[in-house]
Amino acid sequence: MEDLDSLRTIGSAIDGRVPDDHPADAWEDRKLSYRLVNPANRRKFTIIVVGTGLAGAGAAAALGELGYTVEVFSFHDVPRRAHSVAAQGGINSPRARAVDNDSVDRFVKDTIKGGDFRGREADAYRLGQEGIRVIDHMQAIGAPFAREYGGELATRSFGGVQVSRTYYTRGQTGQQLQIAAAHALSRQVAAGNCRLHSRQEMLDLIVADGRAQGVVVRDMVSGKVRAMTAHAVILATGGYGNIFYKSTLARMSNATAIWRAHRRGAYFANPCFVQIHPTALPLMSQWQSKKILMSESLRNDGRIWAPARAGDDRAPADIPEAERDYFLERRYPAFGNLVPRDVASRNIRERIEAGYGVGPLRNAVYLDFADSIARLGRAVIRERYSNLFDMYQDQSGEDPFEVPMRIAPSVHFSMGGLWSDFNQMTSVPGLFVGGECGWGYHGANRLGANSLLSGCVDGWFTLPYSVPSYLAPLLGTPLLPLSDPAVTTAVHDVESRLSAMLSAGGTRPPDSFAAELGEILDKHASVTRNPEGLRLAIAQIRALREEFWTGVKVVGSGDRLNQELELAGRVADYLELGELLCIDALDREESAGAHLRTDHATSDGEAMRDDERWTMASAWEAAPSSGVGAGKPIRHFEPLTFVAVPLEQRNYK
Repeated sequence: MEDLDSLRTIGSAIDGRVPDDHPADAWEDRKLSYRLVNPANRRKFTIIVVGTGLAGAGAAAALGELGYTVEVFSFHDVPRRAHSVAAQGGINSPRARAVDNDSVDRFVKDTIKGGDFRGREADAYRLGQEGIRVIDHMQAIGAPFAREYGGELATRSFGGVQVSRTYYTRGQTGQQLQIAAAHALSRQVAAGNCRLHSRQEMLDLIVADGRAQGVVVRDMVSGKVRAMTAHAVILATGGYGNIFYKSTLARMSNATAIWRAHRRGAYFANPCFVQIHPTALPLMSQWQSKKILMSESLRNDGRIWAPARAGDDRAPADIPEAERDYFLERRYPAFGNLVPRDVASRNIRERIEAGYGVGPLRNAVYLDFADSIARLGRAVIRERYSNLFDMYQDQSGEDPFEVPMRIAPSVHFSMGGLWSDFNQMTSVPGLFVGGECGWGYHGANRLGANSLLSGCVDGWFTLPYSVPSYLAPLLGTPLLPLSDPAVTTAVHDVESRLSAMLSAGGTRPPDSFAAELGEILDKHASVTRNPEGLRLAIAQIRALREEFWTGVKVVGSGDRLNQELELAGRVADYLELGELLCIDALDREESAGAHLRTDHATSDGEAMRDDERWTMASAWEAAPSSGVGAGKPIRHFEPLTFVAVPLEQRNYK
């Protein structure tokens, strides 16, 4: 096993470019200092947006309406298929309409504390401040939020908070918001301000003169590889949870766009911070292709429990109340079933591994609605969660009105992503990020319902300010010609990589490598981690990477639709990212949020941070190919400071 110094090199501190103000004032001050582009000059700038989820569709529609020339790329056939549709339970906003003592300051405290003090405080303020107007905006463009009897928009609570700030559309919030955003984008396409390129997968970033100036894409139908240049590039391509193979993400969700950008110079922040969602459906069989999310909103009215006796195989109705262990309520009486996701997931996994699991495979615990049904009635519960209950019954064959749901933790959201400064710009000038492929808001653990909010805030209310400020000094700068060496080199690199996969001549399908990587990560870098397991995982992933390039079998050719070729490229990126994830987890010698090192835990199993050494974001530079440190990624770091929310150990008891 290699020691840590042989795996990585320590770099230097980097500047997040946060204004020297109180964090609560930083965003307003920054907006006032941004440079502007005359409306008559905006059409002279071309902006590429990759991804059409909430962040991508919002940024493209907003910039298009402002008058910029926007080129939008999606590997889907239509924008509304982006994975934002999968979010269920709601979107946060600290509008304080419930008269329960909510505020922007409380929102920031919950977000920073929920992320275990590993997010940027000024970013959390922007998320809350702009989040106030997100609800009205999304409602205005068509999102049908639930309402109370008197007409006021309805709210409910989510994990990690004690107020009601989550707006929702039953269990379909992501779908309804995505439809509204896609319609707004379609309006700009029809107006000629945005041009949509469907079924196009980004496979490389073009960097010339130290700036991001375009992308290389492959037409997924014809197989044609081509380049497009622009004055700025926005990546809004989602998270990398599918690196674990079976997750709650759609099977097409992947990390290729951000990973190829990383290889071109964009720093990758905190890859080890991957969220395990506590309420997914347990695997019913090893042949199940993915895991299925059950919204965290269910924890408002459902109570989580396991039998008090290990190995109890009685039906839940036959287990009397005195023989049930409502372990979250027992361990965390102040928050109960509404503890943050990382806390809930660790406790659920602990109960299962200790022998208290239920179901045919004993790989779940119960989420029980009997008390709420008795108190509120079936009609109220059905109104709140009808599609979730229907989905559960379709998948399990059991009616949650009659028997408790069975739930288990599953990989869900990645808090890590491309590092960006306060302007959402990466370490590559001209390359911006939005939504889950970035890193700034959530720290080491995302609070439920902050995901949809961050996508909306980035797309509609951040990038349309910061990107023009970057573009303003470039007025009169022509687009990079397609004949430029930076363009032809990037296209050649993509074609060579595709050719290498097609000609590998192995016997293993790409999916088998993805499955093996997922097993390694699930065992050694999931809910809990330890140094010995992480070192073993790194060695195993390196061996798997080496085998991939000689052992993979990609059927078909590259000049037509070839989903095996698409998958092979994504798996190759997973293997590289998986190694960096484990190196980051080994390097971060503390526990924080979703990253729990068993050698850095309290006596009762809670995360134990090391604020002296690790109050910072790790920002990884791709390994240099030659010179000192060749082959080893370089860990730079952004120090994090907390003014409004002083550092403290989290306590949900």
